[in-house]
Parts: sequence; C-alpha cells; structure tokens
Amino acid sequence: MKKLILTSCFLLAGATSIFAQKYMTRTGKISFSATAPKSPEKIEAVNNEVANILDAKTGDIVFQVLIKSFKFERELMKEHFDENYMESDKFPKSEFKGNVTDIAQVNFAKDGTYNVKVSGKLTMHGVTKDVAVPGTLTVSGKNVSAKAKFVVVLKDYGITVPALVADKLSKEATIALESTLTQK
Repeated sequence: MKKLILTSCFLLAGATSIFAQKYMTRTGKISFSATAPKSPEKIEAVNNEVANILDAKTGDIVFQVLIKSFKFERELMKEHFDENYMESDKFPKSEFKGNVTDIAQVNFAKDGTYNVKVSGKLTMHGVTKDVAVPGTLTVSGKNVSAKAKFVVVLKDYGITVPALVADKLSKEATIALESTLTQK
C-alpha cells in the first residue's frame, strides 16, 4: 500500500510539471515613442501594468493593456492622448492575441535566450490588424522574459494626426514590449 501511495505521489508530481506550462504577469511594460523627427519635445509614454500570458506548450501569447495606465512626462500630453487620439473612454484597452510560431525551438527546461517570431492580431483604438514581429524569449529558471519592438502606422488604427501637431507627433509609433513572466 505504501508503494502504491508513493508511486501515485510521484506520478502526480510529474503530471503537475507537465501541465505547469503557463507563464504570466500583470506587471509587464509597454512603452512607445511617436515623436516626429523635428519635434522640440518627446512624445513618449510607458505603461507598467501590462497583463501577459504565455502558454509554453502551444505558443499562444496574449498582452492586454489599459490605455489610461500610460504615463507621460507631462499631464497635458496624457490628456490629449486619452481624449483626442486613443479615445480611452470609448476604447479602454488594447490587446494582442497571437502565437509564438516557432515555440518548439524554445527549451523551457534550459536557461537561454531564443529569437522567436510572433504573429497574431493587434487591437488598438477599436481596430484589429494582423501583425508579425520578431522577438526574444529568455528562459531563466521558472521565469521567461519576453521582448519585442515594432512600428505601427497610426492611421491604420483610425488614429489621425492633425496638421497642427504634425511637426511634433509622428504618423508612426515605435512600440517596445518587455515582460517577465512567472511559471504558474
């Protein structure tokens, strides 16, 4: 009977490690820059409250961000961002749902950095577009750090840049993602 109980415990412990393939965080970081080349001021913001989930088995990955959680250098920039450009009351969050297409090359049992390709759908300002970006996954024990950097064209997401601020605000935004996820 003791052998049966001991064997059952080992099997359950093994099954738990097989199914413990989800990594998550609520403290990921997204930053962006939409500064026009000749702008006298930087149009940049950061958000450190990004929810991120990665399924190591399937490669499914999700990022969600509340628009009102972006922090700017000046409060007036944030006000314009929320009210005039992102319309954060109407479109309170942005989301990426996709897949690490080459997840099989990532060894989650071995520390290391892996270059990956991520593709999926980015929803921003009520518009959803297909995106494909390169990124990196760094495995360190029970943590995985995810990083990616890419450019979006604002008008593709229904965000217009008035002529009045065209010398300050670029028609494109460079977005950088950084997230350290913990195995759950």
